[in-house]
Amino acid sequence: MSFDDRALEIPESLPMLPVRDIVVFPYMILPLYVGRESSIRAVEEALAKNRLIFLASQKEITEENPSENTIFRTGTIAMIMRMRKLSDGRVKILIQGVSKGHIKKFNKSEPNFEVAIEKIEETPLTASSEFEAMIRNAKEHLEKIIALGRMLSPDILLVLDDVTDPGRLADLIASNLGLKVSDAQKVLETFDPKARLLMVNELLANELEVLQMQARIRSQAKDEMSKSQREYFLREQMRAIKNELGENDSKTEEMEELRERIVKAAMPEHVQLEVLKQLARLERMHPDASEASMVRTYLDWMVDLPWSKKTTDSLDLNRAKKILDEDHYDLQKAKDRVLEFLAVRKLKDNTMKGPILCFVGPPGVGKTSLGKSIARSMGREYFRIALGGVKDEAEIRGHRRTYVGAMPGKIVQALKQVKTNNPVMVLDEIDKLGSDFRGDPSAAMLEVLDPEQNHSFRDNYLNVDFDLSNVLFIATANVYENVPPALRDRMETIHISGYTDSDKLLIARAHLVSRQIEANGVTPEQISFADDGLSYLITHYTREAGLRNLEREIGSLCRKVAKRFVFGHIEPIVINALTVPELLGPPRFLKEERLKENQVGISTGLAWTQAGGEVLYVEALKMRGKGGLILTGQLGDVMKESARAAWSYARAHYEELGIDEDFFDMYEVHIHLPAGAIPKDGPSAGVTMATALISLMTDVPIRRDIAMTGEVTLSGRVLPVGGIREKALAAMTHGVTNIILPIANQKDISDIPEEFKKKLNFVFVENLDEVLSMAFDKKAAKPKPKDKPLKKPKAPAAAA
Repeated sequence: MSFDDRALEIPESLPMLPVRDIVVFPYMILPLYVGRESSIRAVEEALAKNRLIFLASQKEITEENPSENTIFRTGTIAMIMRMRKLSDGRVKILIQGVSKGHIKKFNKSEPNFEVAIEKIEETPLTASSEFEAMIRNAKEHLEKIIALGRMLSPDILLVLDDVTDPGRLADLIASNLGLKVSDAQKVLETFDPKARLLMVNELLANELEVLQMQARIRSQAKDEMSKSQREYFLREQMRAIKNELGENDSKTEEMEELRERIVKAAMPEHVQLEVLKQLARLERMHPDASEASMVRTYLDWMVDLPWSKKTTDSLDLNRAKKILDEDHYDLQKAKDRVLEFLAVRKLKDNTMKGPILCFVGPPGVGKTSLGKSIARSMGREYFRIALGGVKDEAEIRGHRRTYVGAMPGKIVQALKQVKTNNPVMVLDEIDKLGSDFRGDPSAAMLEVLDPEQNHSFRDNYLNVDFDLSNVLFIATANVYENVPPALRDRMETIHISGYTDSDKLLIARAHLVSRQIEANGVTPEQISFADDGLSYLITHYTREAGLRNLEREIGSLCRKVAKRFVFGHIEPIVINALTVPELLGPPRFLKEERLKENQVGISTGLAWTQAGGEVLYVEALKMRGKGGLILTGQLGDVMKESARAAWSYARAHYEELGIDEDFFDMYEVHIHLPAGAIPKDGPSAGVTMATALISLMTDVPIRRDIAMTGEVTLSGRVLPVGGIREKALAAMTHGVTNIILPIANQKDISDIPEEFKKKLNFVFVENLDEVLSMAFDKKAAKPKPKDKPLKKPKAPAAAA
C-alpha cells in the first residue's frame, strides 16, 4: 500500500497508542505487538474509522499504565496497514509512519487514549552545497558503520541514494540506527531539517567512534588470549570498555585495597619492593588463572605478617615477679633469668635482643606452662609450637611456592596468628625432633635459634628476610642429650629439677586441690584434703618428678566423692591417710624398706631417675668357686664397667685393704641390684659397688645410716656425678642423714633448700679410702675365721 501524506486527510482527533522502547518516524514501516487492553481498544477504534492512529513514546519504559504526564507530546501519525490477532490474546499490527504530529490535548484516557492532534508541516528547502555535503557526510559515516560490523538493513544504502530531502534522510537514518528513546525523541522533535540532519551526523560520528573503539578493544583482547577462551575474551572486553570510560571495576578496587594494605604493613624496603613486584604481576593476570590465586595467597600472607607491630613490654619487675610466683612454685632459676632480662630491658631501652632459653627437666614440672606465665608477666603474646615428631624441614622453614598447597613454616604461621613480632614462642619437646628423607628439622632450627642469624630468617615460602630477633624463644626438653650439640650451643640451658614430696604437698594444697574440686563439680564443703592424706597420696600412688599423675589422682578422689553425693551421701568427706586407700584401692608404690642393721656386703647407693632421686641397695655375695664376678639386676654397660673397676681396684690393693690373698681364687662374687625388672645404668654407683665388694672381702659391715654416690676410677679416685639435689632429698625421705659425695660436687649443695640442708650431713671425699673409712662399721667387724682349704681332686687311676 502506498499513499501521499499530503493528499491524506488527517482528522483533528485520533486514538493514541503509547509505544515502549522505540520512537516511530514518518515513512517508517515496522510491526508492533500490542498487549495492553487499552492499546488493543485504540487499534480496534482506528480500524473501525480510517485506520489512522497516533503513536507516541513513553518516557518510562517499565511503566505499565502510562498517564498524560509520562507520554511525549510529539509523535507520529501512522497508518495501520495490517492487523492479526495472536493466540495469546495479543495483536500484531503492521504500521507505516505518515507524518509528525503534536498532541494539543488528551480528549480521553479511558477505555483508551484519544488525543487532539496538530499535524507538523516541514518547511521545504532549496538544494545547496552545504546540504549536499551534509548528506554525503551522513552516507559516508553510515558506510563505515556498516563496514565495522554494525547490523543494519542491507538495503538502506540503496534507499538513501534515492533520497535528496535532508529532513527525510535524517529521519530514515535515525529510524535505522537503533538509538536510545531519548536521543531518537530529540531527533523527532527537531523540526528544522538542517538542524535535524546536523544532529544525526553527530550521532553517526559518536556511533562510529564507539565502533572503532570496540574494534580496537577486540583486537587487543584477541592478542592476549587464545581463540577457545571465549569467556576470557568477554571479560577482557568488559575491562577494556570500563577502562576507556574511566570506571574502576572490582578487580581494580581490589588491587588498590591490596596496595593500601601493603603500605600500611610498614615492611622493610627490600620486602616492599618484592611485594609490589608480585602485585604488579597479579594485576596483569586474569583473575581465573591458576597462578593468580597462588600470588594472591602469597600477598595476603605478606600483608598479614607483623613486620612492624610489637607489644610494649611490661617492665614492672615487682608485678612480673608476683605473676611468676602466683603461677609456679619454686623454679627460681628460670624466674630469675626472666627478671634479669626485664631489668636489662628497662636500663637499655628496646635495643636488646630476646634471649633463647631451653628448659630441661622431667615431664610435668611446668616447663611449658612457665612459658605462658612468662608471656603474661611481660605483657607479650604467647604461642606454643609442638615439635614432637616433626620430621620435615619444611615444617620449620616452609615450602617453596612452586608446590601445590605450599605454605609457610610453623614459625611464620605463629607470627601471623599472634599479630606481633615479639611474642613469647615456646618450642615444645625440642629433644623429640626427628629426621628422614624430607630433611632434618633440627638443622633448620639452627637458623631460628641463632641470635646472630635470626634477624634475617628466610622462610622458603616468603623468600624474603624476616626479623626474629625480637621473639623470646623458650625451648623445652626432657632429655638434654637428645638435643643436637649444635642446637644446644645456641641456647641458654636452665635445668629444672623434679619436685620433692614437700614441694608437691605445697603445690597440691595451693593449686591442684582447688582446681580439681571446681573441675569435678564438688564444693569445699563436701570434700576437704588433710595434709596426711595428700602426703600418703604422693608417696604411695605416684612416682614422678612432676605433678600430672598427682593432679589426676586428686581428680579421681573428687569424682569418687561426687558419685557418693549423687547417690545420697550427706556428710562431708575428709581425705586423709585412711580414706585414700578406701577410695583408690591398695597403694601402687611401696617404699624400699630401710635396713634394720649394719650388714656385710650391702651398701646404700643413690640414683637419679626421670621421676627424681631413688635409694638403691647394692648386694654382694661370695660363693666357693674358682674366682670371678657375676653381675645381675639389668645393669647397663657403664654400670658393669664400674663393677669391674671396683673388682680390679680391690684385687690390686688387697694388702692395704686387708683382703686375703687367696680370696680371688677361692671365691666367686655375685653383685646384684634389686628391682631387676628396671634397667639401670650410669657411673654414679661406682663407689657403692666398690664399698659393698670390699665389705664382703674384708667381712666388715657397712653403716646403714650412710648413703653414697660417685664414680670410681682404677686408681681409687672418686669423680663427680649429677642429680645431687634429687639424690640428697631421696636419702632424707628414706631416713638416711649422712651422705658421701665427691668433693667436686660441693658446689651442687647450693641447689638444696636450706630447710633440708640443715637435716643432712654431707661428707665430701676425694678417694675410695676416705669412703671406706667413713662407711665401714669397724667396731662391729668380726674376727676372720680361717677358711678351710679346698680339697684337691684325686688323680685318676692310671690305665692298666
